[in-house]
Amino acid sequence: MSQSLSAVYIHIIFSTKERTALIDENIRSRLWLYLGGICNSLDSSVLAVGGTCDHVHICCRLPGNILLPNFIGKLKSESSKWIKTLSPRYENFFWQTGYGVFSVNPGECDKAVEYINNQALHHEKRNFCDELRLFLKKYNIAYDEKYLWK
Repeated sequence: MSQSLSAVYIHIIFSTKERTALIDENIRSRLWLYLGGICNSLDSSVLAVGGTCDHVHICCRLPGNILLPNFIGKLKSESSKWIKTLSPRYENFFWQTGYGVFSVNPGECDKAVEYINNQALHHEKRNFCDELRLFLKKYNIAYDEKYLWK
């Protein structure tokens, strides 16, 4: 094959450091747009960005020209730097070190998008920690609880 082609869709989840509720109504919609812009600038087709006060979900196509950890590193570092410029209130904004990434069947991206767009509703019933545990169970990912939240 004379060219490299890919269609790998992913659902990314990461939280603020120590799950501090810093993604308030003042920046939430702007942050979702900013993260989408970073995805687009890295040649990723973003399908949805959303979340709550302490974490974010992104459904996108993984760019074929960048490694997954580098892609997520760019999302986190560029958005964190940007948030800190908005107000002194956000000068201590940091993302937690780790992240979760889950594959999405291209034929089921609409389900991931709906899930992300309805985060407020989901979190009326379930907190972030329980939500992440459900994803880990669904994808059969082994983890150590003592390292999951640090």
